Amino acid sequence: MPWHARLHLAYAHEASRTVARFRHDGPLRILQSLYPEGDAVCHSVLVHPPGGLVGGDMLEIEVEAADGSHGLVTTPGASRFYRSEGETATQRTRIRLAAGARLEWLPLEAICYSGCRAENRLAIEAAPGAELIGWDLAALGLPHAQQPFERGSLLQHIEVPGVWLERGRIDADDRRLLQSPLGLGGHRCIASLFYVAGTPTARARREALLALARERIEAHGLRESAGATSPHAEVVVLRVLAPVVEPAMQLVRQVWQAWRGELWALPPATPRIWAT
Repeated sequence: MPWHARLHLAYAHEASRTVARFRHDGPLRILQSLYPEGDAVCHSVLVHPPGGLVGGDMLEIEVEAADGSHGLVTTPGASRFYRSEGETATQRTRIRLAAGARLEWLPLEAICYSGCRAENRLAIEAAPGAELIGWDLAALGLPHAQQPFERGSLLQHIEVPGVWLERGRIDADDRRLLQSPLGLGGHRCIASLFYVAGTPTARARREALLALARERIEAHGLRESAGATSPHAEVVVLRVLAPVVEPAMQLVRQVWQAWRGELWALPPATPRIWAT
């Protein structure tokens, strides 16, 4: 029987502390809220106990952040889209930021098993003065385990309504897309890191973020398949293609840590759950 799980996570700023409250329906919840950086930033660990989605499953995640709050959301491990007999497995995330809120959306990668029918949708609404740094990583198949992505499809959808939309469908039988140098060029990991602001960002600030990203790209082994752009005055994006997840994750982490220092004068951070 398909799972249909919902989670609503809300951050508030109370007495100089970011506080997280959540409610859930089904197997989707916040495992812990931690404060490794002090009271101002709340790190929340999102878990889905079944460990993956099959055809017909749906996860719905809503995150809200109030004025003055700063939340960081991550996961303890990769999410997984397993083989489907025909129905689509869907993860739908909506993030709403009030004026003056900050959020870091940092789930680990989504692994798309051969035969899956997956949709991964993310929508971000940021009020004036709100800011977000987030990422999205998808792995097609399991190259290390010699399990290639031979059947199935993935729909990726990232949207800031009225500002920015990235949407693409990858079908396993579309060899031109998967293998062509104008497509994925044989790579099997797709990663995007993005900064989203609720109001247009000054050109000098966007150029500083682009320079930080490009410096790290140039020093990285993926410099031939990564690039940073600002498609809108409210968005800066780093895009990466890699043969496997690990080098792409390394690069987006480096740039994320540089961006949070530039934007918010915060030191590099590593959520504790990643080290366990």
